[in-house]
Amino acid sequence: MSGHSKWANIKHRKEKADAERGRIFTKVAREITVAAREGGGDPSSNFRLRMAIEKAKSVNMPQENIQRAIKRGTGELTSEALESVVYEGYGPGGIAIMLDILTDNRNRTASDIRHLFTKYGGNLGESGCVAWMFSQKGLLLVDRSVEPGSRLSEDELLLWALEAGAEDVEVTPDSFEIVTDSAAFSAVKEALEKKGVKFAAAEITMLPHSTVPVAEKDVSSVMKLLNALEEHDDVQNVYTNAELPSGLSS
Repeated sequence: MSGHSKWANIKHRKEKADAERGRIFTKVAREITVAAREGGGDPSSNFRLRMAIEKAKSVNMPQENIQRAIKRGTGELTSEALESVVYEGYGPGGIAIMLDILTDNRNRTASDIRHLFTKYGGNLGESGCVAWMFSQKGLLLVDRSVEPGSRLSEDELLLWALEAGAEDVEVTPDSFEIVTDSAAFSAVKEALEKKGVKFAAAEITMLPHSTVPVAEKDVSSVMKLLNALEEHDDVQNVYTNAELPSGLSS
């Protein structure tokens, strides 16, 4: 999720992945299958598939699971009929939320998601109601607490990233957060990897143009809503412009 601390949110997501490995494997396998179905089974010529495989490796999915998911997408194995959908809505305090969905039953999923929004003080909106608040970007995160992140010079990394085509580099006490145009993501990532930079996370995501501070009275409801959405089997990704108090993430 995208909030005021991208690195905090990424770490939170990784911790959840460790705790819920079975569910995460299922979601990532679905993503691989759909990517292979829509763009072919060769990751060298299918960027979406390549990114899905990288995500699978980041959560330590076994290679046999990855290959099985690709074969489902290319038709070598039978697969459920999955449809890609984007849902948009508002959470408590007016925060914007976007969801990437993969479902084999759009009516069931819409009903489930609407129920979750309502239960936690939000509402599911019409298509396009919050999409204008986000832009698709590449996000590369370097953990400054581990090697080689701890040895990287801020000035050096900034120069390398901008020369490679990055749009922005944000320096926090815990991380370097490199933002790219989605089309330049792969080139920037490869250029920095050649310099020896290692990434704690690398993904195409939806980043908000600005964030909305969450009032203290809404923090609990916002966190419950975002967690419930993340845990739904059909939700692949949750994006929000919520800015939670320091030290908290959904």
